[in-house]
Amino acid sequence: MHRIRAGIIRGGPSSEYDNSLKTGANILKHLPPDKFSVRDIYIDKSGVWYMHGIPSTPHEVLNHLDVVINGLHGHYGEDGKIQQIFEQHGIPFTGSDSFASAIGMNKKLAKDVYKKEGIKTPESRLIESLAEVSKEAHKVFRTFSPPMVVKPNRGGSSHGITIAKDFTAFDEAVRKAYEHSGSVLVEEFINGKEANCVVVDGYRGQDFYTPPPIEVRGNDHFSPGLFTDKEKGEISSMAIRAHKALGLKHYSSSDFIVHPKRGVFILETDSQPSLAEESLFPKALRSVGASLTHFLEHIIDLALNKK
Repeated sequence: MHRIRAGIIRGGPSSEYDNSLKTGANILKHLPPDKFSVRDIYIDKSGVWYMHGIPSTPHEVLNHLDVVINGLHGHYGEDGKIQQIFEQHGIPFTGSDSFASAIGMNKKLAKDVYKKEGIKTPESRLIESLAEVSKEAHKVFRTFSPPMVVKPNRGGSSHGITIAKDFTAFDEAVRKAYEHSGSVLVEEFINGKEANCVVVDGYRGQDFYTPPPIEVRGNDHFSPGLFTDKEKGEISSMAIRAHKALGLKHYSSSDFIVHPKRGVFILETDSQPSLAEESLFPKALRSVGASLTHFLEHIIDLALNKK
């Protein structure tokens, strides 16, 4: 039986290097060896590619593969850059294409897409120039009532995100966020229950499958979450609409806030969610009895068949 030559790419130059290593390790753990000839491809923090522990070029690596499972997160891994390399080499890969990845990674552009599609999202302002932080910070601070959320405009995970309750904290938060991105997004703070919802293309007989939303309380996750049926329906619907509107492929996850009176707001969508064992995505799959192995085989099939 021919085994598919599958390359799992992990590591990378972003601040999410450690999380990427965990994602890659969990993918390696769950790919059945009778179906896949697995190649562990490591990219170090300076961007050098390795296969079998030997420094290699992307061309040398990709030339020996049938498909790539992208386990990178953050800068380079989910902002369209590595996707462009895959596309230039004509290699099938899991996840979204370069254009959709770049849009999804830019929180302001993603929010513009949400608004165009009528998907409710918190009001926000973008601070684009570090040189004008003091001037812009005062202007933006007067736009919203504290507290407010300050986050890097480009970036994954929760790196650099602060909830600022006064101007001193706000100014510090903006400067901190600039350490992670060339622009900063300031967002109105909405107090409510946090939720995360996964979307998988063509899974379990549905064009877009969503397991029940997970409720997030700090470091605690409840799957399924304690939401009303109406809230669950709105969260799932909005996750699918965001996935489609952003042009994402294969899988994604979106974060939400559920306010008791104002309803459900989408915060952001992750085109390359973590697949580490303790992360939300595998927990969402387990909550409906789906294994990570089955999911991985599914998205590899989508990639190979260019779906």
